[in-house]
Amino acid sequence: MSAENKVREEIVRLSKSLFDRGFSVGSAGNISAAVEDGILMTPSNSCLGFLDPARISKLDRNGNHISGDKPSKEVFLHQAFYETRPQTGAVVHLHSTFATALSCLSDTDPDDCIPPLTPYVVMRVGKVKLLPYVRPGDERMGEMIRELGGRHAAVLLANHGPVVAGRDIASTVYAAEELEETARLLVLLRNAPTRLLSPENVAELKAVFGGY
Repeated sequence: MSAENKVREEIVRLSKSLFDRGFSVGSAGNISAAVEDGILMTPSNSCLGFLDPARISKLDRNGNHISGDKPSKEVFLHQAFYETRPQTGAVVHLHSTFATALSCLSDTDPDDCIPPLTPYVVMRVGKVKLLPYVRPGDERMGEMIRELGGRHAAVLLANHGPVVAGRDIASTVYAAEELEETARLLVLLRNAPTRLLSPENVAELKAVFGGY
């Protein structure tokens, strides 16, 4: 099996896992992964639970559609991460329940939507920025991510959902899951006295484990 076909199979396997566990419903969400000569992306209006590896969209590095079904209409936000964070090997965009809930709350801190509640959200996700609402598929999604200058591996799209970039498809899916689980904890703990990790705790985690 070629390296590209292995990535196609990995996209299908992990997408189904996300769908089966309720991280994505219907045709919501989209996933992409870099290959040697371009980017693979889940097709427009496809369900993450029922992907066909042969029909996954393929684009060149400039975002031009090469083969497969028509790519997701949110290709712009994926492309912006690849352009501004050269180490990016995959991008996962979900409409997962609790992260989306945080993106709808009026008091969510736009500069730090997922505070350091656990060590793993610091290690796998980092500081998350809330971006203003634009309609799905609007090219301004990409412009807003480019304006971040590669400083964030994850964002919340207001009233829409999370987007996470990572080094490869597996670690990016795990980071998206970690973000959703932390968002769930934040919603469960809402209005309760909460102990966050201190700046010293966060600095130690970054020193020992690095960051993305």
